[in-house]
Amino acid sequence: MRNVNCLILDDEPMAARLLADYALSMPNLNLIYAGTSVKEALNYLHEENIQLIILDIQMPEINGIELMKLLGTRYDYIISSAYSEYALDSYQFQVVDYLLKPINLDRFYQAIFKYINWKSLQPIIADKDYLQIRADRKDYRIAFDEIVLLEGMKDYIQVILANQKLLVLETMKDIQQRLPEQRFIRIHRSYILPKNSIRSIEGNQVRHANGNCYPIGDTFKDGLLSWFNS
Repeated sequence: MRNVNCLILDDEPMAARLLADYALSMPNLNLIYAGTSVKEALNYLHEENIQLIILDIQMPEINGIELMKLLGTRYDYIISSAYSEYALDSYQFQVVDYLLKPINLDRFYQAIFKYINWKSLQPIIADKDYLQIRADRKDYRIAFDEIVLLEGMKDYIQVILANQKLLVLETMKDIQQRLPEQRFIRIHRSYILPKNSIRSIEGNQVRHANGNCYPIGDTFKDGLLSWFNS
């Protein structure tokens, strides 16, 4: 299994630093952020492809349960908490382990190896025929065939279906990695289209099956033309 991008969020600076030291000693973890700020953590989640969040439950800005409700099931979680009473509530999400503070290095290693073993048994995402997203505090499974296009809107993505639009707190980079390359193509920093929806390329625009035209970004033009003319 390739290295896992990891984020640590804890309201205690010393606890965050300790877990960061543990994570940096693990060959399978790539630590992206460790700190106490929910705002900073969300910025990293928007910009980086994070798989695992090691999360405290009791935090001043938003508690861990509320944060997992907001972020949904596109992330995996390991909980670090001084309180055992939140364990049952937390397992409604993709929580692999629940670490009770104080956490020693052996217990941390145990949780990470448990996560890696669990992850290795999960089905490969490319084999799925749906995109799993969280919008309006609900989890959705959207069949790839239902997707008309995806439009980036700063910190959000609008997943446009035939009769519905869903606003998702996610980056284009992250969601693109969860779409099958053989079925979707990014044509612009703000647009991902199903390949079978592209009817023609007209100058610096793509004509979609819905009749609308969408701009082609310079970064994505060569890849688009290479696929279209193949």
